[in-house]
Amino acid sequence: QVQLVESGGGLVQPGGSLSLSCAASGSIFSINAMGWYRQAPGKQRELVATITSGGSTNYADSVKGRFTISRDNAKNTVYLQMNSLKPEDTAVYVCNADVRRRSYGPYYNYWGQGTQVTVSS
Repeated sequence: QVQLVESGGGLVQPGGSLSLSCAASGSIFSINAMGWYRQAPGKQRELVATITSGGSTNYADSVKGRFTISRDNAKNTVYLQMNSLKPEDTAVYVCNADVRRRSYGPYYNYWGQGTQVTVSS
């Protein structure tokens, strides 16, 4: 099995910063894309940012220039640095990864449990 565990959420004032991390563990041969999604109350889950194993990144327009996604392939960990946070960034942030559990095997998609980020004064 594969587990994704997020950490780093919390309460921050508007304009502040937070850093999230997500560590993948378990039966892992390799990880392709990793990413962050978020879901606010009453809204659908939406893409925040993704990063490939080679480091190519993709961001939602709403977070471009404020959020930075990165990863440490040796640690199977993905990070999200969030700056200039706004109240509308309030949501549960969930980690996602495409994991190959053995060589020449298929990639499976996994989700973490999520971590709450609240931006409020």
